Amino acid sequence: MSKCTRYGNILTVPKTNLASLLDLASEHDGLVTTHLAAEAGITRRALAGMVERGRLERISRGVYRVAHLNPGPLSSYREAILWAKSHSGPPAALSHETALAIFGLTDANPSKIHLTTPQEARLRRARPQRIVIHQARLEKKDVVEHEGLPVTSVTRTVLDLARAGNVRFARDAIVHARREGYLSDDEARRLTADVKNLTHET
Repeated sequence: MSKCTRYGNILTVPKTNLASLLDLASEHDGLVTTHLAAEAGITRRALAGMVERGRLERISRGVYRVAHLNPGPLSSYREAILWAKSHSGPPAALSHETALAIFGLTDANPSKIHLTTPQEARLRRARPQRIVIHQARLEKKDVVEHEGLPVTSVTRTVLDLARAGNVRFARDAIVHARREGYLSDDEARRLTADVKNLTHET
């Protein structure tokens, strides 16, 4: 039986595990990790019980979705970030074609979710098939926040695409970014020159 606490004339009832989990999930597009749950005092055993009762859905190791909450448009990206961060994983940023999609700088709808993690990172958990991992050094200026998600900046994204050989995506992204106001004329010209140098174009 739950214990009640009295503050003056006010009787408070402790939150149930599910109520605490709903509070957490509401901040992460209906998602929660074992690490976040543990910080809220919810054990792995309690999570397993909620999965058995159909209140939670286990979508990857260490990441769960509240069953009755509909996923938002950025949910799959948030899921990938939480997967990388689960069990105190390394910092990661959405990058490459995924970053373009988040910024609205491509007409393509990538089937894979691209994440960039530090070069020294060692992800020990099984990687979901839809996630592509890139390892590279990320400076503070290379990562921006978009609706609560860490995403490589437009400039860094374009350069990453060029380095990966996706020159057409890089060029198109510069055009879209200038049109949408992400880049000034001077920035677009400099970035075009950088792409040219990276790909040894004449």
